[in-house]
Amino acid sequence: MRKTLSALHPYWLWALFALPAVLMSYEALTSDNPRIFHILVHPTGEFSARFLIVTLMATPLAMLLKGWRGPQWLKKNRRYLGVAAFGYALLHTVFYLIDKGSLATVTGELSRLYIWTGWIAFIVFIPLALTSMDYFVRKMGTWWKWLQRWTYAAAVLTLIHWAALQDWHGTTPALIHFGPLIALEAYRVWYWYLRPGRRTVAA
Repeated sequence: MRKTLSALHPYWLWALFALPAVLMSYEALTSDNPRIFHILVHPTGEFSARFLIVTLMATPLAMLLKGWRGPQWLKKNRRYLGVAAFGYALLHTVFYLIDKGSLATVTGELSRLYIWTGWIAFIVFIPLALTSMDYFVRKMGTWWKWLQRWTYAAAVLTLIHWAALQDWHGTTPALIHFGPLIALEAYRVWYWYLRPGRRTVAA
């Protein structure tokens, strides 16, 4: 198992992450359906959210399943997962803009909850992705970790963005996807701040 996971790093890993994006982009460019970009807006957004969720699940999973190789592999590769989340968010945004077709239409929708939360989440994503390289990790030091904590803000905004799409499927898909992450983060808070042993040590 360990050798199999290691073999995916880094080029095969990137190819695996990019495969759905390549297929959706090919479909968008070759389809005769005039609504194809509208159809593909939701799947690209879902993939972005899924990669983001897995990225944030890495640390609490490693805490919960100590010694297991899977969570440790996720922790080792979470920067790649995070960049993949941004890549799909970018594709999601491009397809959305093409689907709307004009700046007036885009700006006219900005007051809607599921629109402005999505834009803010995407804006938060940009510096996180741009500083994901080892160079910035070394250059920024402790500031890099501070910046990366904004991933949680992006996750909250993404959840609201998705859940607010009432005219699509409602809140159920968003809650199903984010439910495991919410549960793991609740465990993380309990482990560090609320468990009896921790309170005793703190006292």
